Amino acid sequence: MKKFMKNKLIKNYIAFLLPMFLLEVLFRILSNMAVFDWAIFRIFLSCNIIALVISIITCFLKESIGRVIEIIVFFIITAYTICQAGFENFIGVYISIGTSSQLGAVTEYIKDYFASFDAIFWTMAIPFLLYVVYKCFLEKKIFVSLYKEEKSIFTKRVNRKSALIALGCVVLLSVMYYQTLTLKFMQNELQLESTKALFKNPENINISVNQFGTSVFGILDIKTTLFKTEDVELFDFKENKNDPEEITDQTRIIDDTAWSLLQNETKNNNHKTLNSYFMNREIADKNEYTGLFEGKNLIVIMMESVNEIFINPEYYPTFYKMYTEGFSWENNYSPRNSCATGNNEMSGMVSLFSINRICTANQYKNNKYDESIFGLFNKAGYQTSSYHNYDETYYFRSTIHKNMGSGAFYGVKDLKIPYTSEYKEWPSDILLMEKSMEHIDTTEPFMAWMTTVTSHQPYYVSSEYGDKHLNLFKNTNYSTSTKRYMSKLKELDLALARLLELLEEKDILDDTVIVMYGDHYPYGLKDNDIKSVLPDALERNNIEQTPFVIYNSATEGHHFTEYTSYLNLLPTVANLFNLDYDPRLYVGEDILAENYGVSYKNRVIFADGSWENEVAYYNSTTGKINYFGEKTYSNEEIVAFNKEISNMIKMSNLAITSNYFEYLSNGLSKYQQIDTPETDEEVN
Repeated sequence: MKKFMKNKLIKNYIAFLLPMFLLEVLFRILSNMAVFDWAIFRIFLSCNIIALVISIITCFLKESIGRVIEIIVFFIITAYTICQAGFENFIGVYISIGTSSQLGAVTEYIKDYFASFDAIFWTMAIPFLLYVVYKCFLEKKIFVSLYKEEKSIFTKRVNRKSALIALGCVVLLSVMYYQTLTLKFMQNELQLESTKALFKNPENINISVNQFGTSVFGILDIKTTLFKTEDVELFDFKENKNDPEEITDQTRIIDDTAWSLLQNETKNNNHKTLNSYFMNREIADKNEYTGLFEGKNLIVIMMESVNEIFINPEYYPTFYKMYTEGFSWENNYSPRNSCATGNNEMSGMVSLFSINRICTANQYKNNKYDESIFGLFNKAGYQTSSYHNYDETYYFRSTIHKNMGSGAFYGVKDLKIPYTSEYKEWPSDILLMEKSMEHIDTTEPFMAWMTTVTSHQPYYVSSEYGDKHLNLFKNTNYSTSTKRYMSKLKELDLALARLLELLEEKDILDDTVIVMYGDHYPYGLKDNDIKSVLPDALERNNIEQTPFVIYNSATEGHHFTEYTSYLNLLPTVANLFNLDYDPRLYVGEDILAENYGVSYKNRVIFADGSWENEVAYYNSTTGKINYFGEKTYSNEEIVAFNKEISNMIKMSNLAITSNYFEYLSNGLSKYQQIDTPETDEEVN
């Protein structure tokens, strides 16, 4: 034993392995992940591999230098793990290198991050502290007799021999590790993505962290960032001829001649795959709501950090009126993901899943989407425009919105709204409404997108609008942060009232439809603060519930119980306005489609592929399903759901990374022009 422990490499390997594995176990416990499953075995193997590699490197160095390197590496691993736990607690997703583009712009978020930080997360620092104490103070005392025998008991010959053996162990452990990715009994049948596919490309962060641990996910994240993979592993999808059995007044007929010609000539494999996928999706028919708002104006308002606290007649009478008198959905969600505001704005505009690991809207700001909400209204002859009462510190909206098809984008400077770059202060949404309406020609049909900002975090510090309406909540038991948030919401409610006034003054209120949704829940508040107002907020994914309203003063409202999200905004609006659109090009659905052709599937899909409907909640991170009543699904049904959802996410992501919709628009135009002369000749 003495001879064994005399080996520097082995000694360092064991000393590094044990606290590193303890750190991963603590992370899983604090993240409510299973500790006793095959994933923990895989993580244990990876800890062995990492510990061996570090020990091989440091065994050739001086003791003091090696010790410093080991401590630095362990510190980085520990800090990264603690940050991952904190960010998942803060915004509901783990961080990735893909979101680092915003770090310079969101340094002020750090205060909010630590304000929401759960103190128990600091227990993950214990393995590192124990390791430092051991390396700096106990190691020599424990092995004092060995150190007295000679100045350096570790000869180069011994190091080389030990290193070669250790390298062999690394290879053996790596083979074993690979087997854990493929052996059937180590896989969860209900997991959304295969473990092997996630190892190749950890695009689903939550499942990847669960299956590989934080250290290996960090390595995979770096690897896929430096060496991007173009491969997309799709599940088989159903080929659909889209030939209706019976053509009725509700049948939506779309001619795919030009698309088929384009597919035959396309050489790019990604575009061919996307063509095949979208062409084979079912075409949703028209329904009783088709054209309900045809010819009316449209204003879409994405409300910053708004959740169901906003549904309150006492504090927010204007929004409550619009919510209760319009079309509203009680089971609407705004799933969190990386860079939630920009990504969820983008998803609302194009009805595609954003890429979970990156700030998609920013990274692919030059993409063009003729099939976006702006593009559809442009084709219908509307004037389109978009507005936001802040600058481009966070998102490049002047570029993004233009490429989405917005006829004109107006930022805070264009609107001449006073603002400050001080993070805690945000401009008033009342001014956003007033200034925006000045730029809209209300004598012609218009479609406008407005993104508010007043209710943005932070809420833990004093600010103009965080303090402005505090007296309204003085008799409540809510925390000060919660009251400041609710004060900011009051300013938004007043802004909505002002918008209705302006539309009334211009005599176009009855001719204007207002669609409202929240970009995400107020994650600047602690969970318990939200729970103090919404008691059921922490059950399942209820914290991500946000209001979704379609309001028109001349139309009788209706309250719906279907599950939905911002992904369904565009196809629902397109049908209500009877626009010329192909429903296959959107992963979202028309929420109002019932009993006509393709019915609405009545579910919400979260950013990590989890889903919920009236029957159950499926958690993609754990691969488990919880039922709400007596009805259940077979494993085959769950797997089928997951395959469909996985394809939707992958095809959305591939469409974005390959700028598919610009290719499609240009290609269809080309082949439609080829067909036109022949058609004209036949007519003549």
